Amino acid sequence: MKDKKGERFLSAVKLGPKGQIVIPKEVREMFALSPGDTLVLMADKRRGIALQTSEVMRRMVDQVFDGQDVLPEAGEAEQRAFAKLVQQTIEEGEA
Repeated sequence: MKDKKGERFLSAVKLGPKGQIVIPKEVREMFALSPGDTLVLMADKRRGIALQTSEVMRRMVDQVFDGQDVLPEAGEAEQRAFAKLVQQTIEEGEA
């Protein structure tokens, strides 16, 4: 279900036998996703699962390494460790 402005989308997806999901066409179009694009998956038992484009994650990593506070509840060392992990994940996905 897409909202009137085309900025939000809600859908149920089924997990396939190999643990795969299909990203609905409307969402792929909304974010200009193409086959072969790298997405970063983040999971937190309390907050759930999120997918983000590697470009958005790269900007966040750059902000952390530039000293900007992007994870308010985390300390500087924790933010840098997270940013390093994200950077490695992006690089592995693009290899």
